[in-house]
Amino acid sequence: MLVKEQSGKFCIHNPAQNYKIIFASDNYEAAKMWLLEDEYERLNNRILQQDSD
Repeated sequence: MLVKEQSGKFCIHNPAQNYKIIFASDNYEAAKMWLLEDEYERLNNRILQQDSD
């Protein structure tokens, strides 16, 4: 799962590993290329993370 963190970094989380960050980058293109190199498939659904106060 590719997520833009509040810090501005683009992180790839692995749901099979309790959403552990397996890759992080300062830009979207680098994260996208990492996913493409590993032959991941894009899902068209989005999950919006809400801040809990």
